[in-house]
Amino acid sequence: MLKLYRRCTMFLLGFLSINLIWYLAFLMTDMAVIPNPIRVYQSFASVLSDHIAVHIWYSLRRIGLGLAFSLIIGIPIGILMAYSKKANTILYPLIYFSYPIPKTALLPVAMLIWGMRDGSKVVIMFLVIVFQVIISVRDSVINIDPRLYQVIQSTGANKGQIIRHVTLPAILPQLLTSVRVSLGAAVSILFFVEGYGTKYGMGYYILDAWSRINYIEMYIGIIVISVIGFFLFVSIDYISYKLCKWKNIIS
Repeated sequence: MLKLYRRCTMFLLGFLSINLIWYLAFLMTDMAVIPNPIRVYQSFASVLSDHIAVHIWYSLRRIGLGLAFSLIIGIPIGILMAYSKKANTILYPLIYFSYPIPKTALLPVAMLIWGMRDGSKVVIMFLVIVFQVIISVRDSVINIDPRLYQVIQSTGANKGQIIRHVTLPAILPQLLTSVRVSLGAAVSILFFVEGYGTKYGMGYYILDAWSRINYIEMYIGIIVISVIGFFLFVSIDYISYKLCKWKNIIS
């Protein structure tokens, strides 16, 4: 919990620092694109009551579905690649080639196949996260201490029990770290992905405010999406603290 508290403190200090820089930029320039941050925060109440929660919900749903599919597909593939040299030989070149490709570049293809609504957006979220999950799971399984397997094998455990009681707990810390990093990337591309074929989502909200030259709402959208990213980041940290208490004790 101390680590979580420190992260929240760091976020608060960073948030205050950014706002100070923002206010100084407002004082030093005479540009409509840099409004007074005090005025932006004063407008929060009216904007928050104007259905912004719907936009937040749509964005979180798309990220959540992308994450769920990534875990369902990525964890078994990562374990398979670690346990099977043949599977690793076949799949690793594909993963190695596909991982660096900017996933936003595939948005037109995704929209042609899955349509311009939520399907294509969830697919992009999935592609952003799944490769990180596969690689982290594979590397984590490979690095498990063989003595852990020897202990449970001596009790007569089968393959499923070994995966459940040794493999999954051992890879969980690294997996959650990868998920945390991937979620940051997923939030960052909302601005691009939600700019097409939808009227809901924080990405659409920011682009719509920008197109209407409503810089107050645009900045509110930027602040909200930043807070969403931090909320997801801290949530994964909290889950890691709860599920990996043995690691906290060791460290």
